[in-house]
Amino acid sequence: MTDSTDSATFLASPAGDAALVTGMDQSVKGQSVWASAWGELRRMPLFWTAAVLIVIFVVMAAFPSLFTNKDPDFADLRLAREKPDGNAWFGYDSQGYDVYARTIYGARSSILVGIFATAFTLVFGSLVGIVSGYFGGWVDALLSRLGDIFFAIPLLLGGILVLYTFPSNLETPYLVVVLKVVGALAILGWPNIARLMRSSVLQVKPNDYVQAARALGATPGRIIVSHILPNSLAPVIVVSTINLGAFIATEATLSFLGIGLQPPAISWGLAISDASGIGLIRVAPHMLLFPALFLSLTVLAFIMLGDAVRDALDPKFR
Repeated sequence: MTDSTDSATFLASPAGDAALVTGMDQSVKGQSVWASAWGELRRMPLFWTAAVLIVIFVVMAAFPSLFTNKDPDFADLRLAREKPDGNAWFGYDSQGYDVYARTIYGARSSILVGIFATAFTLVFGSLVGIVSGYFGGWVDALLSRLGDIFFAIPLLLGGILVLYTFPSNLETPYLVVVLKVVGALAILGWPNIARLMRSSVLQVKPNDYVQAARALGATPGRIIVSHILPNSLAPVIVVSTINLGAFIATEATLSFLGIGLQPPAISWGLAISDASGIGLIRVAPHMLLFPALFLSLTVLAFIMLGDAVRDALDPKFR
């Protein structure tokens, strides 16, 4: 009887409340969720296939000289449209550039655009979604309507409008050209993440451990960082992984239309655009085949990774 009375007294005390919150927080903390997800991922062939492909393409983008010793900017018109052989594995394009070297170096621009655009939309969209979902009221209404304005503009159409408004030329620095494409995609891509994070925060916010932390006097910032964010981030990570592949594909589309990355930049979209000239697909199909294949594999790898992470994090898919 004494033990039960002492236990009840302890739980009713501030120290008991703190211990209760700590215990509940340990049971729901993001680390345990991610540890469980990692255990699931390690048993998925889909995850390892996607991971191997992504590592190859990222290393290719960071260190292209490991894959080829040829200069992607050297052209020899005498070799224009030559088919693949032992000297040029992927053949030559219409200007005499080595298609293999251009394909390897093209990974850098495409993956940089995808990573930068995804990072911006993840950070900014998550911030907007957390503030909107946690504080509610007029803040939620204002941010939601602002997101609806951007969400109503199709990503590809909006990218075309932005890049037509701020065009690049041959004298524009490479990094500036990349950041222009990133900005066009990020400005129109964050509302999707913000909506998802807001809905996730609204699900986590009523939980007992959040209410207990608020009752103990925790500040909104501490509640968000320690309780809301770790338990709301999983679906956002999944969607951002899939979005990365979509951003790479959109960059290729914009470059194909002639308003994305511009020469002397090298990207898969530019290579596909160059290969799509009248008659080139029939007389030199290798110009189109290899850049399109690398682009498709990269996009597919990130989508496969997103699917694997979703399956690992969502118990319904186990």
